[in-house]
Amino acid sequence: MLAIRMQRNGRAHLPMYRIVVQEAQRHPLSGRVVAEVGNYNPATKKVVLDSEKVEFYLKNGAKPSSRVAFVFKKNGVKLPDWYKEAPQKSAKGKHQDKLRKNQPKEEPVEEAPVAEEAPVEAPVEEAPAEAPAEEAAPAEAPAEETPAEA
Repeated sequence: MLAIRMQRNGRAHLPMYRIVVQEAQRHPLSGRVVAEVGNYNPATKKVVLDSEKVEFYLKNGAKPSSRVAFVFKKNGVKLPDWYKEAPQKSAKGKHQDKLRKNQPKEEPVEEAPVAEEAPVEAPVEEAPAEAPAEEAAPAEAPAEETPAEA
C-alpha cells in the first residue's frame, strides 16, 4: 500500500518538506521513495504540486496523510470518495470543571423593592426621671426593657 506524506528536510529551525509517495510500511526518512509529487515551505506557506502525478497516485489507491490531505484541499486537488478525514483533535485539559470560565454564572441578587413610604416609628417613651429608687432600672438597659407603670 502506498502513502502520500511529507518528508522533512532543510536545516535546524528552518524546515522544508517534500511531498512524497512511498510504501506505507517505510519510515518517511528511509529514503525509499516511489515518487516526489511536490514540496511545501512552511516559512513562506508556498506549495508546489505536480497535480497530474498526485491525481494518478490517488486514483491508484495511495492514501494521503491528514496534513497532506489538508494541503491538497487548499490547493484544489480533489480527494477520492473513499478518503475519510481524521476527526479533529480537541485538547482537553485536566480539571476543566475548576476553571472560572466553566463555573456556573452567579446571578446578581435583587434587593427587595423599597416602599416609597417608610413605616413611621412610634416615638419611644422615656421613663420619668424621678422614678422611685426601688423601681429604677439600670442606666445601661434600653427603655423597652424597663417596666412602665400606667
